[in-house]
Amino acid sequence: MKTIPNLKTLEDYLTLSYPITFSPEEEGGYTVMIQDLPGCISTGETFQEAMDNILDAKQQWLKTAIQYQDSIPLPG
Repeated sequence: MKTIPNLKTLEDYLTLSYPITFSPEEEGGYTVMIQDLPGCISTGETFQEAMDNILDAKQQWLKTAIQYQDSIPLPG
């Protein structure tokens, strides 16, 4: 896992572009995830809702990692 030591704030990490994977669900809607951030998964009824939700999940994931001084992987 690569990390950049000079990234310290939430804003620093939010500028990084993490790849997002969208998976349509049989019953409708989408499951979305950022594979580089373990456990960063969300859903949405529409593509836009799924995108909005995963971006919120990304922010919360990063905020928690910074709070607990966890290692944060770089985008793959």
